[in-house]
Formats: sequence, structure tokens, C-alpha cells
Amino acid sequence: MELFPIQLLFIVVLMNRYILGPFLRRLRGSSIDRVDDTYRPRVAIVIPLFNEGKGIFHAIRSLLEQDYPSDLLQIVVVDDCSNDDSYTWALKAAEGHANVLVMRNPENMGKRKGINRGVKAAVDAEIIVSVDSDVIVDRSAVRNLVRRFVSSRIAAVGGRTYVTNRHQNWLTRMVEIKFHFAQQWLKDLERSFRQVMCLSGCLTAYRRHVLLELEPILEARSIAGIPIKYGEDRFLTRQIVKHDYETVYTLDAFCFTAAPATLAGYFSQQLRWRRSNLVDLLGGLSHAWRLHPVITIHYVSQLALLLAYPVVIVHNVLTGEFLDILSFHFLVIGLLGIIYRLETRHLPEDRRVHGACFLPMALLMPVTYALFTPLALLTLDSGSWETRGSPSVAPAPSTAENRSGLPPNPAGEGSP
Repeated sequence: MELFPIQLLFIVVLMNRYILGPFLRRLRGSSIDRVDDTYRPRVAIVIPLFNEGKGIFHAIRSLLEQDYPSDLLQIVVVDDCSNDDSYTWALKAAEGHANVLVMRNPENMGKRKGINRGVKAAVDAEIIVSVDSDVIVDRSAVRNLVRRFVSSRIAAVGGRTYVTNRHQNWLTRMVEIKFHFAQQWLKDLERSFRQVMCLSGCLTAYRRHVLLELEPILEARSIAGIPIKYGEDRFLTRQIVKHDYETVYTLDAFCFTAAPATLAGYFSQQLRWRRSNLVDLLGGLSHAWRLHPVITIHYVSQLALLLAYPVVIVHNVLTGEFLDILSFHFLVIGLLGIIYRLETRHLPEDRRVHGACFLPMALLMPVTYALFTPLALLTLDSGSWETRGSPSVAPAPSTAENRSGLPPNPAGEGSP
């Protein structure tokens, strides 16, 4: 009986994410994904860069092939004092292309300030597309983002991310399924009310004037006086919603990125995402009541479950009941694996993995939450880029390759 409140929280989150969200999206149909193909603004793609090596070369080249008028498109790369050859590769990719600007910060300033500098440099742009330096962007992505700005109230439109190295090992196969649910299912509820609370830095378009309006808030972001450099995408999205703008998410605009291929890289990513979740879920309590009531309930229940979940794991370990909760995890994760298999059966073999590959998540979830949630709470003032420059993340593939338990969030613990 003592775990009943936690079970209730789990039921609320599960119903919102897996039942209510998809139901509302299907009920409202095309009204939540309207497009305007006549809208053709000037667009600047801003890429914050740090220790990406040759990957930035492929990223820039993929953007140069966008299905969008080249005279309306600019690419701005902002190197944050990389200590590898990233800057050289960026310059090489820009050779012969007048619409590519490569800048270098005078000192390491962090991703958000790098993006702000790029936004200021793109003086003629109406729309800013933020792209991570380790991604390859589908050639129709910019067009599919821009056409979703059907209202002046829409300030940001996010796209989805695919895993390029999904077949590398058991871990990348598991992450592929996580990404599927995180993007196919878990944003449905927020999409229905145009209050998506986290648009991934991998691929998101913003109205430039909104970024300039929020610049003082973004520049001043810190904890205990220490500037923090993680979770910028989640923080920015929350600030946009807080200032009464709408945020939209579309599956039609997408990019490709490599997932961590080692446990060290995966754990580093999860710690960074856990900090981001905690900081912004806690920070958003001051204005969560202004969201749609359904989103407010979902928002608060997510935070409560995120904080309570590690306590449940530790409690079960100390009382010798960990195998019971682990069995429950395997049951839920196994069911999701079957659903994934059914939903992706129409895809070619190289674009999907076996549903059983999700089963390791049943063990990794309690471990990561029990260890990393407390650690994240104790290190919220970290200023690290975390995984940037880590050898555990596979290098970006070539453009040609890419064209072709009581889980609080069992498929998407943080970004995307």
C-alpha cells in the first residue's frame, strides 16, 4: 500500500503519454499539423560547434543540398573554441559557398551563447533553424519546418531525429526503439495543444525576433551564479511557451544522428539529460499553472514521478523486492517492444531493429534513475558540454548513407 501514490503517478503519466496523447492527435487530425506552402521567408541555419571533427563537414554539406531556395538560405557555423580540427573542417566545407559563414568564439562560451551569436550575425533572416553539429539533415527538412509557421503565435517548430548507427550493437538498437517512442508517441499530448515543452536542438526552427526577445533570459541562465551549458533546447522551449507563444512538432522534418555506442557514452548522455529534465521541470513550476490543464497535470506528474522513482528503486533493493519491480519493468518494456515491431513492420530491414532489442532498457532504467537522478541533483551547476568530444559517440556518416518497471518515461527519458 505504501507504493500506491507512486503507482497512481505512473498510471497518470502512462495514460497521458500512451493513450490520451495519441487519441487527441487522431481526434484533431490535420488541424494540429497545418501547413502554408506559400510562406518563403529568409532562413539562417545556425550550427553551434564544439569538438565534432570531420562530422561538421558532412553536416554543412547536407545543409547546402536543402530543397529550399538558395538565395533565401544562409548557414552560420559558430565554433566554441574546439580543441580538435573541427574549425578546419568547417572552413573546408564552406569553401566556394558565399552563403556559409564560419565564426569562432574568442573563448568557450557554451552552446546557447554560441547560438545567440549566430542569431545576431544572421541579420536578414526571419527564421532561424538550429541544427546540432553532429547531424545530417534530410534535404526537405527546412522546407517542412518553415511551412508549419501558419500563425504569428507559432514561435518554434521542431523536427524528429533518426539513429544512423542503429545496427552497430545492442545499445544503439535499444536507443533506436527509444527514439521511436519518444518521437512517435510521447509528444502527441503536447502537440495537440501546441505546447510542446521540449524541441530538440538537433533540428528546430524559431522566429528570429522571438530569440532576440528572449536573449537576455537565455544569456543569464545560471545556477548558483554558475553559467550552465546543458539542456539549452529544453530551457528555450519552456521560455517560449512561458511567454505565450506556441510550439509545434512535426514528423515530416527530420535529421540523422549517431547514438552513443558504449555504456560510458550512454551514461554521460543520460546524466546530462537528467540534469536538464530536473532543472526545467523544477523551474517550470512557477508558471505550469498557465498551461492547458491537461498539460499542467501531465507536467507536474512527470516531475513527481521523476523524483520519486529513484526512491522506489532503492526501497525495493533494501527490502529485497527488486526482482519484483524488475519483472514489472520487463513486462512493460517487452510490451513496448512488440508494439514497436508492429508499427515498423512496413519499413525496410535496414531501417528497423527487432523489438526484443528494447529489453535491456528494463535493466538500464532502474540503474540509471537510482544513480543518476541523485547525482544530477547534486551537479546541477555543471558547466560541461558532457558528451562533446567523447570517443563513445560514433562519427557522423556520409550524406549518401542518410538519404536513403515503473518507468516515468520508458521510451524518452530526456531529449529528443
